[in-house]
Amino acid sequence: MQYLQQILFVALAAVSIWLFARKAGQIRRNIFLGKEESLNDQPALRWRNLLLLALGQKKMFSNPLVAIMHFVIYAGFIIINLEVLEIVLDGILGKHRLFAAPLGSLYNWLINAFEFLAVGVILVCIVFLSRRNILKLKRFISKDLNGWPRSDANYILITEIILMSLFLTMNATDLVLQARGDSHYPSTGSFYFSGLLSPLFSGFADSTLIAIERICWWLHIAGIFAFLNYLPYSKHLHIMLAFPNAYYARLESSGKMKNMPSVQNEVLYAMQPELAPTDAAPPARFGAKDVFDLSWKNLLDAYSCTECGRCTAACPANTTGKLLSPRKIMMATRDRLEEVGRNIDANKSFQDDGKSLLHDYISVEELRACTTCNACVEECPVSISPLEIITELRRSLIMEESNAPQEWNGMFSNTENNFAPWKFSPEERDQWATQ
Repeated sequence: MQYLQQILFVALAAVSIWLFARKAGQIRRNIFLGKEESLNDQPALRWRNLLLLALGQKKMFSNPLVAIMHFVIYAGFIIINLEVLEIVLDGILGKHRLFAAPLGSLYNWLINAFEFLAVGVILVCIVFLSRRNILKLKRFISKDLNGWPRSDANYILITEIILMSLFLTMNATDLVLQARGDSHYPSTGSFYFSGLLSPLFSGFADSTLIAIERICWWLHIAGIFAFLNYLPYSKHLHIMLAFPNAYYARLESSGKMKNMPSVQNEVLYAMQPELAPTDAAPPARFGAKDVFDLSWKNLLDAYSCTECGRCTAACPANTTGKLLSPRKIMMATRDRLEEVGRNIDANKSFQDDGKSLLHDYISVEELRACTTCNACVEECPVSISPLEIITELRRSLIMEESNAPQEWNGMFSNTENNFAPWKFSPEERDQWATQ
C-alpha cells in the first residue's frame, strides 16, 4: 500500500510539473513574438528594482494597511510553500515529517511560524473577498472585470483559504496521533493554532484520525499542484512574472517617450538632403497594429498585469467618464496574445486570422482618450506601462492609417509647414513683442 501511494504521488507530481512546464514554454514563446529590445544595462540598479518592487512590494505601501494585508498573503504563499519541499520528499520517499528529526526544536519553531502565516492568510483572504463582493470597491466592480476576470480573483482567494485550512487540520490530527504514540507520527512538540483545534478530534478513533490526516495531506499537495497549473491561465501569473518584469523595467524617466529613428531620419533628410542614403529601406511599419509589432517587454507587461485596477483608478480620462481603461488595454493585449498563441499551436505557425490588436481588441476611441499623463505607469505596483502600448497603437493609427481627428490634422499640418502648432510662419512669431 505504501509503495502504491509513492507511485501515485510521483505520477501526480510528474504530470503536474510537465503540464506547467508546457504552458510556461508557450507563454515564453508568445512573449518573444514581440520585437527585440535590449534591457540588460545597469544590472545593479535592475537587481535593486527587483528586490524593492517585486520582493519588497515598494509601490504597494502607498496604502500601508492594504500593503500589509497583501504582504501577509504574499509571504504566506512564498514561505509556507517551503513546507511543500518536505511534503514532496515525504511523498517520494514514503516518510512522514522527514525534517523533524534533523532540525529538532527548529522544526517546531518553523511549523509554528507557518501556522501563524496560515491564519494570517485566511483572515486577509476573507477581508479581500469582502472588499470585492460585499463592499464592492469601485475598481473591483468595473466592467473591465466582467465574466472570468472577476471570478478568477474569487477562486484564488477561496483556494488559499482551503489550502491553509487543510494545512491546519492536517497538523491538528497529527498532534492527536503523536499524543497517542502512533509510530508513524513522531513527536514534534506542540503547534499553537493546530493545538487549539486538536481537542476537536480527540474523540475520534486512530483509524479515523489517520484517514483525516492523509486526506488533508493529499488534498493539500494536490491543491498546490492544481494551483501551479492554474497560475498560467490566471492574473495571478504575476506572482512569478513580477520578478523578471521588475528586473527589465525601463530605467529612464517614466515620462520619456521613445522616438522612432526612421521618422527622425526623415526629418533630418528633409532638412539636410545631402545626408540621405541612396539605398535606405523604408521602415516596415510605423507604430504597432498587432502584438507582433510591440516589443517583448510590452508583451511581458501584458502577462504580468495583476488586474488590480490602480492604473485605471488613477487615469484622468477614465475618471471623467471616457472609454479608456489602462487595465483593459493590458488585458486586451494579453487576450490577443493568447489567441495568437492558440493559432500557432493549431497551425504550427501563425496564419492570418483577419484580426489585430488595434480595432478588434482596442478601439480608436480608447486610444484617443489618453492624455499621456503617465499616471497609469506611476501607479502600477509591478512596473507595467500601458502608455507604451497606447502610443505605439496611436502611431499606427496616424502614420499608417492617417486616422486622426481634424483638430490633430490641423496641428500636424502647421507643424510640418510652420515648424510649430500655430498657424503663422516662424518669421511672424515675435511680432507680438513689437505691438
